[in-house]
Amino acid sequence: MIKSYQDLDVWQKSMSLVTEIYTATKTFPREEVYALTNQIRRAAVSIPSNIAEGHAKSTTREFMRFVSIAPGSVAELETQLLTGKNLGYLSLESAELLLKETDSIGRMLNKLFAGLEKKLSLTPNLQPLISR
Repeated sequence: MIKSYQDLDVWQKSMSLVTEIYTATKTFPREEVYALTNQIRRAAVSIPSNIAEGHAKSTTREFMRFVSIAPGSVAELETQLLTGKNLGYLSLESAELLLKETDSIGRMLNKLFAGLEKKLSLTPNLQPLISR
């Protein structure tokens, strides 16, 4: 049973990605600190943050809304990583590894959303997500 968003594999994996992103962007040029570096980091942090915020809501439907936002952050992060690779800020190997992780997280988010959708269809009264 999931008692906390921290129990979710997708949250754990996306938190690991945040750490990897911060490490990878440390070597970006100084002039990118307030531009691409910041954008990449914010997109990465947004993924587990949306999962956590959604889980804290009181209904499955609200949780689904936040889970549906996170894939947009995944796509944004992928685009920014490709930009970093194209500009030579990320090695091909590093970019491929990070993109593989973002893709995996995107697939996990889709599965989580589908599971929540199924739960919602089985509970028409919109039961609270977390018993308090």
